[in-house]
Amino acid sequence: MAKQMSLIIIFGIVASLLSMALATPGTATFYTSYVPSACYGNKDNGVMIAAASDPLWANGAICGKVFNVTCTGPTNPVPHPCTGKSVVVKIVDHCPGCGGTLDLSKEAFATIANPVAGIIKIDYRQ
Repeated sequence: MAKQMSLIIIFGIVASLLSMALATPGTATFYTSYVPSACYGNKDNGVMIAAASDPLWANGAICGKVFNVTCTGPTNPVPHPCTGKSVVVKIVDHCPGCGGTLDLSKEAFATIANPVAGIIKIDYRQ
């Protein structure tokens, strides 16, 4: 029984490390005007949404993809912007030259960080 429990714990640790290793580092900003969007026009997609920067856009192939985003730290003098939470967002728009990897809705950004920070370091994974 103890051997099985040890294997389960080891598997859990490996799975957690693998999950963290698959996350991609980047930066996030936020925006507040959600409609119209490059992916869905005037369709309302809620507020847990994001826009993809040029490197991710791929001529719109990223539209509709869902990402788990976590704040990992500040990019400016705002100390400790992260809330410790993660957020799941759907890509609904394109943000050419937005200054970050993902441009999150203000609601999504506020879930993971203090909006006063404006731009944060993130890890994101699909």
